Amino acid sequence: MAVRRLAEIQPESFEFTPENQAWAEKQIAKYPAGRQASAVIALLHRAQRQHDGWLPRPAIEKVAAILDMPDIRVLEIATFYSMFNLKPVGKYFIQMCGTTPCVLRGSDGIKAVLAARIGEQDHVTPDGLFSWLEVECLGACCNAPMVQINDDYFEDLTPENVSTLLDNLAAGRDVKVGSQAGRHTSEPEGGLTTLTGFYGHDGAGPVQPHTSGTGATAPSAVSDQDNVPNEHTHGGVDHARDNTIGKPRGSVADTGTRTDDPVGSNQIESSARTTDAPDQAKERQEQSTRNNPSVPGPAGSPEK
Repeated sequence: MAVRRLAEIQPESFEFTPENQAWAEKQIAKYPAGRQASAVIALLHRAQRQHDGWLPRPAIEKVAAILDMPDIRVLEIATFYSMFNLKPVGKYFIQMCGTTPCVLRGSDGIKAVLAARIGEQDHVTPDGLFSWLEVECLGACCNAPMVQINDDYFEDLTPENVSTLLDNLAAGRDVKVGSQAGRHTSEPEGGLTTLTGFYGHDGAGPVQPHTSGTGATAPSAVSDQDNVPNEHTHGGVDHARDNTIGKPRGSVADTGTRTDDPVGSNQIESSARTTDAPDQAKERQEQSTRNNPSVPGPAGSPEK
């Protein structure tokens, strides 16, 4: 990690606006007495937002005073996290991802455009509009190459569309956040090829939407063939299929607990035993007594 130092030119003082001061007090109140230091990152971030996107030394010291922390402790936090800018940045602060996925997708071309249009890293253009910095992974690898401008992501970049993006920002025109290639979120560039249908809760197949306003019923997720009785069906319901839904064999999902018995069969059998007729229960008791003489027989039975 590169050494991060405070800017040489610093303002004389820093004070939170009344609105930000009230906001800071609410953040501090979230923590129990003696734990106010837990709000340090939130307060530093709000101070940075107030001060044109960067943290001066007086702001760091102000946060330390509010939280009753030593100045050096807050300075350590501000210099450790790259989310805190220690030098002035442009109105549009561009963070360009330079990690492997973006490099493989052509981020070097984006970097060349930024260097040609804006200048070296950490340099603010004379009009105060732009500055840029190469950073580590920003977590949008599926849509590489990408940049973060202030709080927004701009993805699927090329040297041509990033140049157009800079032109629009400089002119004050609205820009499209997200993919610059027209793709929807992180879907494949050619559109979805998997997970294109919704499967019902019974796993029977794609569920068709209901037809509204026509009085017609929606097609069933189960075909007519599924309603033909067979050795596994009763009343048109395929119990064999129901008992295997979500329990694939020979896969990582098979935990070894699956059996060939229908789900709940043991519980059903146990329930049936408890509801046997009294004479059946008595017969089982007598059989058990004959097989094991040490077990006393039913009350009132003659001893043998």
